[in-house]
Amino acid sequence: MSSNVDNDTKPFLEGDDTVGEKSEDGEQNETPAAETEVLSKRQRKKQLRHQQWEEQRDLRKQRRKEKKQKRRLERQAQGDEGPEWVGRKRQRREATPSSLRLVVDCSFDSLMVLKDVKKLHKQIQRCYAENRRALHPVQFYLTSHGGQLKQNMDDNDKGWVNWKDIRIRPEHFQQIMNKEELVYLTSDSPNVMTELDENKAYVIGGLVDHNHHKGITFERAQELGINHAQLPLGNFVKMNSRKVLAVNHVFEIILAYLEKRDWQEAFFTILPQRKGAMPVGQEGSANERAEDQDSDSDSDSAEPITKNSCSTQDQRGGSETGGQEAEHSQSKQTTTEGTAA
Repeated sequence: MSSNVDNDTKPFLEGDDTVGEKSEDGEQNETPAAETEVLSKRQRKKQLRHQQWEEQRDLRKQRRKEKKQKRRLERQAQGDEGPEWVGRKRQRREATPSSLRLVVDCSFDSLMVLKDVKKLHKQIQRCYAENRRALHPVQFYLTSHGGQLKQNMDDNDKGWVNWKDIRIRPEHFQQIMNKEELVYLTSDSPNVMTELDENKAYVIGGLVDHNHHKGITFERAQELGINHAQLPLGNFVKMNSRKVLAVNHVFEIILAYLEKRDWQEAFFTILPQRKGAMPVGQEGSANERAEDQDSDSDSDSAEPITKNSCSTQDQRGGSETGGQEAEHSQSKQTTTEGTAA
């Protein structure tokens, strides 16, 4: 009896063991499959390339250092042999700083969206760069610095804290300078400036608004009770677009005037071509030249039209004659056929 029971239960137990082994094998087989799903072939290659890149970091640094040293030795050798390298070297002009102060008023921060704040930041960067390389650099001030502009500069241009030859202040410009020395530059002012007074501080409104706030800088100057003026743009330049210029354009025009002492030359050196600027008094001749070109093009195009019309008439006449001849030959053939019949 006991042997039969043992025999009956033994296959069942063996079956359980085999099932258990299969389940354990199944779990072991599923684990690599799960691992392959985590990282694809492309991801593994990318990870391998990144690992190789990190391993070769010191090697690349050493190669750059060697190339730099090699170029330095070549420059020294060329300098010892002759003046070839000195002739090719960029000659830096000796700057004579101006006592004139240019202030970018950044108190309009709340009127701009982030996109326009970023544009203003780029314009300020351009002003800083141009002033650094100018022949007569001005005393550059950035006032009411804070809000979105400062946050954007902290995020995208952390090196601004190391800028030289610029005074970046969170205070309003009235707290820094005397009221009598201030002149707000605005295109809405009725006062047209003819000369620059290097003892004054000229204020440029730091605003990029796409003409949404018309006359706001002029109103601000009147509210503060300070002098205001506009550049003599209309006296020298005729433009297709509005006379409102970007911050960096006003800044660069003043730098150009300090160097050239000629407003017209300063304007045409700086103004972009998209403004369609041309000297005052020459726009009439430009229009006449354009009309002459239009009349020439019209006269040139008139002749082919006449020829085409003549050829069309000839074609029509030829087709009518051909039709008449065809009818005549057809009738003649019919008559011949009838006679033959």
